[in-house]
Amino acid sequence: MLMPKKVKYRKQQRGRITGKAWRGSTLAFGDYGLKAMECGLITDRQIEAARIAMTRYIKRGGKVWIRIFPDKPITKKPAEVRMGSGKGPLDHWACVIRPGKILFEMEGVTLDIATEAMRLAAQKLPMLTKVVSRDMQA
Repeated sequence: MLMPKKVKYRKQQRGRITGKAWRGSTLAFGDYGLKAMECGLITDRQIEAARIAMTRYIKRGGKVWIRIFPDKPITKKPAEVRMGSGKGPLDHWACVIRPGKILFEMEGVTLDIATEAMRLAAQKLPMLTKVVSRDMQA
C-alpha cells in the first residue's frame, strides 16, 4: 500500500472537500488519463486495486502513472466505544480528490485498450470519472 514515510503530525482534522482541482488537471506523462468528476477521498487500498485492474488488462504493454498519493491520515475509533476519550488511532491513509484531477495516466496502448483498462480501474473507485486523451485536450 502507498503511505508516507514520515509525517509532521500523526493525526489530522477532516476538513472540507470542496472546490475544483487547480493543479494536476492536465495530462503530464501519458496519452490517456482517468479524470475525477466529483469530490471525495480515495484510500490507499482503492488506488492499489485500480492499479492492479489496469495493469492486468493491458498485459505488460504500455506504461501506467499514478498521479495521486494518499497523504491524509484517517482515524477511526473501535466499534461500540463510548463518546469522548480523545481521537481514535490511525486506521488508513487517503487522498483528497477534487473534480478535474487526473488520477492515472497511460501510454503505449491503443485507445480502446486504454479506455477499457480505465473503465475497469474506475469500477474500483468511489467517484464518477471519465477517460481523457491528449487529442481531447487540444
